[in-house]
Order: sequence, then C-alpha cells, then structure tokens
Amino acid sequence: MNAEVVAPRRPRLALIRREWLLAVSIATSVVFLFFGEVLFELLANPIWLAVIFIWLFSVVLGSALSVVRHADHLAEQLGEPYGTLILTLAITSIEVMAITAVMRHGESNPTLVRDTLFAVVMIILNGMVGLSLLIGGWRRHEQHHNLQGANAYLGVIVPLATLSMIMPNFTHPTNGPPYSTVQQTVLAFISVGLYGVFLTLQTGRHRGFFIDDAGEAALGHSRTIEGSLWPPVILLVAYMALVVFLVEQLAAPIDYFIETLRAPTALGGVVMAVLVATPEAISAVRASVANHLQRSVNIFLGSVLSTIGLTVPAMLVISHLTGHPVVLGLERTDAVMLILTLALSIITFASGRTHLMQGAVHLVLFVAYFLLIFEV
Repeated sequence: MNAEVVAPRRPRLALIRREWLLAVSIATSVVFLFFGEVLFELLANPIWLAVIFIWLFSVVLGSALSVVRHADHLAEQLGEPYGTLILTLAITSIEVMAITAVMRHGESNPTLVRDTLFAVVMIILNGMVGLSLLIGGWRRHEQHHNLQGANAYLGVIVPLATLSMIMPNFTHPTNGPPYSTVQQTVLAFISVGLYGVFLTLQTGRHRGFFIDDAGEAALGHSRTIEGSLWPPVILLVAYMALVVFLVEQLAAPIDYFIETLRAPTALGGVVMAVLVATPEAISAVRASVANHLQRSVNIFLGSVLSTIGLTVPAMLVISHLTGHPVVLGLERTDAVMLILTLALSIITFASGRTHLMQGAVHLVLFVAYFLLIFEV
C-alpha cells in the first residue's frame, strides 16, 4: 500500500525539481507586480540599476530557455521539421512581446524594431552560425547538411531582408527613410505570404529538403518517446505567459539605460536579440556538436526567416495600433554589414558541406558588428 502511494509521488517530485525555475519566475512576477514601482524608483542608483537588470534579465532568459526545452521535447515527439517550427514560432512570439514592451515604455524609439531585427540577423547568421561551424569543424573535418533546404531558407531570407532593412532607405530620398503606410502594408503582406508559401513547402511535398538522411534515422528513434503532449504544451504556455509579464518589467531598466544614461540606442535591440537568440543558439550548437548539422541549419536559418517574415509584419501592425512610428531602413555601415553577411551565408551553405574556416569568418563578422555599435 505504501509503495503504491509513493510511486505516483515520485514523478511529481521529479517534475517539481525539474521546473524549479517556474517557481522563481512566478515569485519574481509577484514581487514586481506589487513592488515594481518602489524598485524602479531605485534605478538612479547604478548598483540597483545593475541588480534589477541582471535579476530580470536572468529570469526572463531562464524562462525563454525553458520554453526552448519544452519545444525540444515536443520536437522529439513530433519529429522534424515540426519540432523546429514550434521552436521558431515560440521564440518569434517572445521577440514580438519583448519589442512591444520596450516600444510602449518611455519615450518613442522608432529604430528599436530595426535594431532588434538587425541584431538578431547578426547574432544568428554570424555569431550562432560561426560558433556552430567552428565547434563542429573542430571536432570533425567536415559536416554535411541538405543543400536544397539551405537554399530554400536563403531564397526567402535574402529578398525579405533586403525589402525590410535596405530598400526603405531608397524609397523617399528627400523625406527620410521610412516606408509609407501603403508600402508598409504591401511589405507586411509580402512577408506573411512568402513565409506561408515556405511553410507549405517545408511541411508538405518538399519536407525532405529539411531532413538529413543520416539524421532521420536517429530522429525516428527519438520519436518513439512515450508520454502525452499536454504536459510540455502546458508548461511551454506557462513560461511564455511569465515572459510576457517579466519582459514588460525589463523594459524599465533598458529604457532608463538608453534614454537617461545616453547609451547607444542599438544596445536596446541587442538586449532584445540576445533574449530571443540565446535559447536557439544553445540548441543549434548542441546539435552541431552532436553532428546533427541539419537541425542546426533548420534552427538558425528558420529563426532568421521567422524573425523577418513574422516579426516585421507583426510590429508594423502594432505600430499602427499604438501610434508608435517604426523606422526599418539601416544606416550605411549596418546596410553594408547586412549585405556582406547575406553574401557570406550564401557562400557558406552553397556546397552542402561546412568546415572550420567558414565558422571563423562568420565569427569575425560578428566581432566587427559588435565593435561598430560603439562607433562614435
């Protein structure tokens, strides 16, 4: 009888130990819900500014990592490409929530969306890709991926990135870089439409483009994992709900740091990009180390595509609804960096094989991007 009582408790205790961060996130939310105004009055003190920022950033990042963990669990049960699709859509939702929270807080920051998009592209296509290829190439002479899948991703990323972040600078040369309302509407429909066509290709007749033949057997074994889909789905939604609230609180120290302390405005976009890119970076690097480069390709190229294809339309709609203007066109040095990154990515994934040198070059571009943020 005692054994029968203890047995059901063990899974529950294991679940509580595994999801301890959920309790931390809930406790943090409660603290800022009732005492947030008191804590934010202390931001003028540099020590309290650092403590509050690190506290909120750590909890939000941990919650985002938990979202990825449960999305990965669903991926193991559903298989590719559906698992990666769930991951990218979850992270894109967090990105939209984070940008919206900072946009609504404090003074208007019309370049935040642009800075965040650009930071995500640089962090993923240079930092994440570079680290994955460097570590994977260090452990193995070459790694292989499905060339058709990479071409499909880049075939949509390149035009959408150009239309979203480069073309706006050439539409109104005398009145400034922003797109008009009509042009923003067309861009939103183009982005959503192309992303929808891509999803049809990815999950339909060309699903094989995004699966490596060697990795499919391994994934096939992983899909035999038993268990209901509901626990990871419920926990994923719970963590995302906490992220929505906590990122709203995180907007206060970020806004104070940029507007009051006159830090580079691009740093706001970098912080948002780190929050959304770090969880996927960890998954991509782990997959590369395990010699599942195709999953890494699906993660980082899928993340960039969903960021441009879904975040841009979402933020344009939110901009019109809230009255906060959005500037999408990159400045000259950033535009050059974007073009260089896209060109290098095409070269990197052109052969279906990757090696150590390609990872090193991508990391060099990432360092150059980071240094240019502090350019006077």
